Amino acid sequence: MSLAVSTTRPRPELPVLLRRHWPLLPLAATVLFLLAPLPAGDATASGKVGPADAASLLLVFVCAVQALRGRVRALTPLAAFVLGLPAVGLAVATVTAGDPYAALPGFVRYLQVFVLVPAAIVLLVRDAGEFRLAAGCFVVLALVQGAVGVVQYATHTGASYQGEDVRAVGTFGPGDVMGMATVVAYGLVVATAVALAPGLPRRVRRSATAAALALVLPLVLSFSRGAWIATLGAAVLVMGLAGIRRALKVLLALGAAGVVLVGGLGVGSEMVTERLASITQVSSAPDQSVTDRYTMWAAAESMWRERPAAGVGLKGFPANRDGHSSLGLSSGSDTGGAGQAYLRQPLLSPHNMYLLVLSEQGLIGLTALAGGWAAVLVAGLRRFASGGADRGIRDCGLVAVGLLVWQLTDFLYADIGGPSTVLTGVIIGLAAWWALPSRGDVDGPAVRLAHGAGPGGPAPEGAGGR
Repeated sequence: MSLAVSTTRPRPELPVLLRRHWPLLPLAATVLFLLAPLPAGDATASGKVGPADAASLLLVFVCAVQALRGRVRALTPLAAFVLGLPAVGLAVATVTAGDPYAALPGFVRYLQVFVLVPAAIVLLVRDAGEFRLAAGCFVVLALVQGAVGVVQYATHTGASYQGEDVRAVGTFGPGDVMGMATVVAYGLVVATAVALAPGLPRRVRRSATAAALALVLPLVLSFSRGAWIATLGAAVLVMGLAGIRRALKVLLALGAAGVVLVGGLGVGSEMVTERLASITQVSSAPDQSVTDRYTMWAAAESMWRERPAAGVGLKGFPANRDGHSSLGLSSGSDTGGAGQAYLRQPLLSPHNMYLLVLSEQGLIGLTALAGGWAAVLVAGLRRFASGGADRGIRDCGLVAVGLLVWQLTDFLYADIGGPSTVLTGVIIGLAAWWALPSRGDVDGPAVRLAHGAGPGGPAPEGAGGR
């Protein structure tokens, strides 16, 4: 009697997966907890710790516990330097501030977003499979928030825009009109990168293409000029890295979707046209939001010239704004709709991250923060361009570089603030994970399976790297 031996390995059971990947649960929660609606007024309330922020603190705590147990990735000296450098600039800006105690909350917030959360992600995410799980959470968040935004536009229950309650803001409310636009753009960039990535199963790439097309509509209905510009820049870069042939397919699909939605169906066409035209109206009849933005940019520059080395201190821009602003600055912006009464929101930042850092932290802080971001971007691009052993996880490179480029471009028109701020730290962490690999990194099961190897079998030749 002959015995047939099965060579098929059983799929890992859920308890096994949880036992292996449980440290990533706080990371997933940091992203997905932004699906929870916020009470009215909480979007911009100072000192509020939302569910996503609480999850990010748990992520840092889990990382610390795992580090004590020796179960995290080993950082190279370069990675430790790049990730820790911003803390130096933050400490200098806090100590030299006119009121160090008033600057302390800003120090904690910046440390959370730009140091602790990115470092925790670099240490905890062990392979490409875990990276993909984290990136997938962005797409889920974007699809849900985008669906809420489309319903808001269709039912006139969104934030007020040009006298109508049609602006798509998702669950973030009118107090954080950039929140939905930001998370939808993140998801669109991730989906586009996955759709263009070589080596992934066809069904995965088709699903990603469908998700990217679906996210175009809520992004358009957010009426966020900065998000449009950043998404275009990131998408063009991702397409260029992926190759012309692959890029043309997705570009044609996205272009056709935009034409059909705005041109054919007339979805917000007049408002979108006016919003696009306002981007170039800087000196000739600009709207008040553009006037306020450039006035605050000038105020930030004036603060920096007053204290070029260390700036006016963290949280110092609002206190010094009026003394450095012209009479063209309005007292605030009106917000309302989406279930909230009209409220006058004060202008407390220059809506440009680089100028905010320059004014509050000076050249020391800007060099530490922006220098680290530039180092991560350059290292990420170099690693992607080198290919070689990393070809099996190039989709991770496309996602990481695309998200970072989106964030750095958006920082030209926005700064940190609101519940979605914590995602900035997640993006920097994912980008640093790709750009600053550890020598001991190996491919995870997801990578091996994508190339035909079993969960416990060897990776194919040349597919190593992580």
